[in-house]
Amino acid sequence: MEAKGLVFNIQKFSIHDGPGVRTTVFLKGCPLRCRWCSNPESQLPGVQILYHSDSCLHCGSCVQICPQKAVSAGEDGRIRIDFHKCSGCLSCVKSCPGRALTGEGEYKSAKEVTAVCLQDRDFYEESGGGVTVSGGEGMMQPDFTQALVLRLRKEGIHTAIETTGCVGEEVFRRLAPLFDLLLFDVKHYDSEKHREGTGAGTELIHKNLRWAADQGLNILPRIPVIPGFNAALSDAEGIAALLEDMGLTRVQLLPFHQMGERKYEFLNREYGLTGIKALHPEDLTGYQKVFLGRGIDCFF
Repeated sequence: MEAKGLVFNIQKFSIHDGPGVRTTVFLKGCPLRCRWCSNPESQLPGVQILYHSDSCLHCGSCVQICPQKAVSAGEDGRIRIDFHKCSGCLSCVKSCPGRALTGEGEYKSAKEVTAVCLQDRDFYEESGGGVTVSGGEGMMQPDFTQALVLRLRKEGIHTAIETTGCVGEEVFRRLAPLFDLLLFDVKHYDSEKHREGTGAGTELIHKNLRWAADQGLNILPRIPVIPGFNAALSDAEGIAALLEDMGLTRVQLLPFHQMGERKYEFLNREYGLTGIKALHPEDLTGYQKVFLGRGIDCFF
């Protein structure tokens, strides 16, 4: 039986996740806990409940109906979900009269997801686009991801994956060569700094990146430039040296933004970068010049 994947979004007409017009398939589960993550609902590898306080009627039906006793109401009236207890049955979502609770994550087969993606085949062909697997970390669901990409390749669809590279070598080496393009996050050159910002060091990530480069795979390193983490010119120098050592000659900069901030409220989580101003390409001209100075094609 073909493996099913836990999908939390299928976004059509994406233009920032690879070449051309694309469909981006977002999968649940991520090994990292980046402080700036714009998809915090992607991190846990299970169905998750989001709470929209503005719509809450404070009726208590969700508290009463939950079979796992995972839903409670705080003294401030806010509903809280204990994700260690939650089984993802969605009873609370279905019973909420104000629609203040929504579920994130639905199990789908590779065949089902492929059918959705193929609805836009004409757009892919006209624009040189295709399908991108994202997350979370798509390689955390390896059997589903493999089944999906093989189905798409059979249909002649260009495939890409946004990856942290923080997956076991065996899984990475099985999946990475299947994709036409690896959109590979490079967040820092220094392992301890990387651990401070993401919860994991760089050893496995850089090993996988070097292996992919040595295999001649099509890689686009992408740097999320985050104030206070890797936005200094010295950070650019360190990352540029790393890429140069691996023989990688192009890189994309992703300026920090605050678009995912509200999601932390929905998850009853604190957001660590509140009040930090977003960055724009014009803020990073000096940063960009560091890479260009080393002969690395650097763009936004």
